[in-house]
Amino acid sequence: MLSPKRVKYRKQQRQVRTLRRKASRGNTVAFGEFGLMALEPEWVTSRQIEAARVALTRKIRRGGKVWIRIFPDKPYTKKPAETRMGKGKGSPEAWVAVVQKGRVLFEVAGVDRDLAMEALRLAGTKLPIKTKIVERLHAE
Repeated sequence: MLSPKRVKYRKQQRQVRTLRRKASRGNTVAFGEFGLMALEPEWVTSRQIEAARVALTRKIRRGGKVWIRIFPDKPYTKKPAETRMGKGKGSPEAWVAVVQKGRVLFEVAGVDRDLAMEALRLAGTKLPIKTKIVERLHAE
């Protein structure tokens, strides 16, 4: 699963207001031909990203290339069950990627349109958000 090799601080604040914005970066298909775009803001865990990646690569088999456009670099903390309030912040539980509305999550190239659509649809079902499949705009 994806996680940073090292971080400056073990714990981070939640910063929920960054979720409310629309994605200003990473909102177009840049590398591949087809992409999976987020339609709502959410924290996506490294496990969910990995599940979507596995579904995507299994569907397209050996052909094509896959780009993962998000990285879980935010530590998510949680306090143990049945613990009283206070006594500080909980220990880091998982890593999450902050996904804003309009962000392209995965990209695919080198496969035919029908296979790419089906593979991206499958990957979208593994994520906790609504997604849509987008195509690259070719300047002709």
